[in-house]
Amino acid sequence: MQPPAPADPDTIFARTTALLASGASGEALELLGAARASFPEHAGIAGRYSDALHLAGRLDEAVDAYQVALRLDATSTQSWYGLGCVHLARRQYGAAARALKRAVVRQPDAGLPNHSLAEALYQLGHVDAAIDHFQRASRAGIPGLAEVARSNIACIIPGSSAADNAAVLRARQDWAALEANKIPSSARRRNVRTAKGLKLRIGYLSAFFGERNWMKPVWALINCHDRARFEVHMFSDGGRPSADNGYRDHPDDNIHVIRGVANERVDRIIAGAGIDVLIDLNGYSFQGRLPLLMRRPAPVIVGWFNMFATTGIAAVDWLVGDSAVIPPGEEPYYVERIHRLPSTYLAFEVLYPVPEVAPLPSLTHGAITFGCLGSQYKLTDAVLGAWARILKGAPAAGLFIKNRALEDTSTRADLLDRLARHGVDAARVTLEGHAEHFDFLRAYDRIDIALDTFPYNGGTTTTEALWQGVPVLAFNGDRWAARTSRSLLLAAGLQDWVLPDAESYVQRAIALAADPATPARLATLRGELRDRLRAAPVCDSVGMCRAMEAFYQLAAAGVT
Repeated sequence: MQPPAPADPDTIFARTTALLASGASGEALELLGAARASFPEHAGIAGRYSDALHLAGRLDEAVDAYQVALRLDATSTQSWYGLGCVHLARRQYGAAARALKRAVVRQPDAGLPNHSLAEALYQLGHVDAAIDHFQRASRAGIPGLAEVARSNIACIIPGSSAADNAAVLRARQDWAALEANKIPSSARRRNVRTAKGLKLRIGYLSAFFGERNWMKPVWALINCHDRARFEVHMFSDGGRPSADNGYRDHPDDNIHVIRGVANERVDRIIAGAGIDVLIDLNGYSFQGRLPLLMRRPAPVIVGWFNMFATTGIAAVDWLVGDSAVIPPGEEPYYVERIHRLPSTYLAFEVLYPVPEVAPLPSLTHGAITFGCLGSQYKLTDAVLGAWARILKGAPAAGLFIKNRALEDTSTRADLLDRLARHGVDAARVTLEGHAEHFDFLRAYDRIDIALDTFPYNGGTTTTEALWQGVPVLAFNGDRWAARTSRSLLLAAGLQDWVLPDAESYVQRAIALAADPATPARLATLRGELRDRLRAAPVCDSVGMCRAMEAFYQLAAAGVT
């Protein structure tokens, strides 16, 4: 039989605090539910009841309960923190940031509130502020938290306007050094190729083989491999490669499902398969596998596809890019050797159903609609400032933004508030949230000109815009992440859409919106763009594959 609840509210508060700390949220919730009815004005019990609901996963109820607790005590750091964390779990990033800021104001050096606030700010596009709060969290002295915070900084820093190549290199090397220290030196071997004269065994490592929209360049490469000379292995942390996602199944290919398998075991799997060249397709998008590379499971380790900065990992031998994204002279900002493909490193094919190209919307609406379907975390203050200047200089134009994060009303409110601070009237902006991928692509039916983000460009977003007939306006940025669209546009024969700098980007957008000849030119381009892409290096999957195969052979032989 359950012992009766203590009659003293302070005793209940102390007991349930201990229960929650020990993980007994169910027992705490039972006690607190009764206590709330007996002591409805006790702020401590109200806060602990909110925490118990939160830990039990009853998030909707937790939001209401935290609001009650905060009406009783608006100075409670714990309740503001808890409320922010619930909003964060529900992907309500604007609401999360507001609540977590209240917690941090009360305890500026508190580690967990700063870390959660950083997460919310990053998802909203406040990247520089997010890094500042991750740094504060790292200094809080909480075991393990500094490591997680540094990991997050290393992941997101290429998208920080305040960072440069040197800062990116430093942050990633710092994180990599921490991770490398966890791996016994005996596990960091350098395998040597032993199967001389046989097919070269190449292995692709990815958590995203099942994501058809992401993998267009990957399948363009893998489908074209010469199986008479190469034995292809895929190590998958996600969905299996399939025809639905663009993979042309080959009977000689080897697919290894490694989801949930520890790095130590995967190391043995890859080494046991005799892989000569291991190509990591994840980069920091699946950070948990990067320490695997530090174990050197193959003689040669290459980073390609989802790379847009150094990994900071000395065990990675090569990064594959091109001269548009890594110009000569930037090698000192990479711990890896750089191999440049002759054209874009992201040549792609669209191997699944997509909408037909729609008529140009400005022919109907009479004014240019600029748009962006990039992730919300790419919409930095610098991006919004540039777009605001474009709208100011093109008073008839509209702006359309669509991404998953904008499902949430508080995130939409945050974005509109940021634009308003730049002088943009909300009436000129259309915001939309997530859609199934086919319908998501239909959003390009409503866009005349896509605006690239910076310093974190589109990659998939740029290829999809072009394929739907929408040219992308971009410029030559100051780092790889800020030049990805440049690589694609140059290889597509769209040099005129790549400007020298951010100022030129703004002025070109204004000029296009003001020119009465723009709609006719855009309509012509829209109608012929797919055919132009198919004939251009940007869709030359065979050429990219042959260049990569030649590189793999030379890298395996150690003669590059």
